Amino acid sequence: MATSLDTLDRQLIALLKVNARLPVVRLAKALGCSRSTVQLRLKALEDGGIITGYTVGVTRARSAPDIRAMVLISIESKMEPEVVRALSKRHEIFKLYSVSGRYDLCAMLSTESTHELDAVLDRVRAVKGVVDTFSTILLSTKLERPE
Repeated sequence: MATSLDTLDRQLIALLKVNARLPVVRLAKALGCSRSTVQLRLKALEDGGIITGYTVGVTRARSAPDIRAMVLISIESKMEPEVVRALSKRHEIFKLYSVSGRYDLCAMLSTESTHELDAVLDRVRAVKGVVDTFSTILLSTKLERPE
């Protein structure tokens, strides 16, 4: 399948981002087309690598809130592969982005306490090639959509 999506494909993906468990019948009704059209579009999007999987959203356990933080990391550019490899081994880091601007990487991490967060930040700063970090703790989620 070509990488360009038509309006129907984009609308179908948007519906699935909100609820990936919508039945084909409901998707067809929402899109104003037949079930077979939706099934064919889904298969084409999956076969073309546009849809890579379906996911389940799970609410966080209220009894064990975790501390989430965003850490911007400045690195020596020639050391990027080694830094990324070292950071990828940290189980507390659940996403790692390459970013533009003053910092080179953005790590999203989760710990059970501020004490643990402090220790993880010390370990990140100790990685060879890390020059500087800037951290901010995430307080609450105002909006969250599937990617």
